[in-house]
Amino acid sequence: MSKLGVANKFVDVSDYGRPVAKLIAEALKNTRVTAIHITLLFGVSGILAIVYMLKAQFWVAGFFLILKSILDAADGQLARVKNEPSYSGRYLDSILDSLLNLALIFSIAVYTGTNTWLALLAFMCMQTQGTVYNYYHVIFRHTTAGEITSQIFEDQVPTAYVGESQSSVNVLFKLFRVLYRPFDDLVYKLDPRAQHATIFPKWFMFFVSFYGLGFQLLLMAVFMAAGWIGFIIPFFIGYSVLIPVFVGVRRVYLF
Repeated sequence: MSKLGVANKFVDVSDYGRPVAKLIAEALKNTRVTAIHITLLFGVSGILAIVYMLKAQFWVAGFFLILKSILDAADGQLARVKNEPSYSGRYLDSILDSLLNLALIFSIAVYTGTNTWLALLAFMCMQTQGTVYNYYHVIFRHTTAGEITSQIFEDQVPTAYVGESQSSVNVLFKLFRVLYRPFDDLVYKLDPRAQHATIFPKWFMFFVSFYGLGFQLLLMAVFMAAGWIGFIIPFFIGYSVLIPVFVGVRRVYLF
């Protein structure tokens, strides 16, 4: 099972871990392992990436970044294979993504001696880039009868699915909103009419996927393996130059 139907799939460069994620989900579908277990495991993988990066073992750190991306795809894949949708899992996934990104960027800043404010700017740029990708991807899924656990506007606490705690959903939703609302509001203000667009071609989604978290982590892994760790923070600040390009193309040509 996938977030998108076969007819609507596009080449998503941020989702390179999906083939392995499917194998993991198939191997675990008849076990007691849940999607949240996999979510917690990708959190551990992200922490290990930071630990090995600080030890200057960049190839190992890069491996754990890629593994984190694969497990990040596997948790949702397992939830769909088991037919166990979960708002708790959905919000926990995003919360860990944000916290790990913050820890990773600031760990890189500590290792390279980069100014704290530049590190904070790089983190904000990464989060905005990821939000652009998620905003258009969620709209695309909703307009093509894809998976809709994620909503275009996450501004109200959803009713928990059967089998999950409403109190857990409430708490995780509030933390999710604290971490993501500034970026959601910014991207919405940049392109408020995207939800009404009737044209959302696959080529556009392909280019936007270069802003997905999976591809961001892949770029970090490549930079580390190449010995360019000092360029990661300035790169992600400069990488934001594509935001007005994507938004402009969508607003002017796709409506």
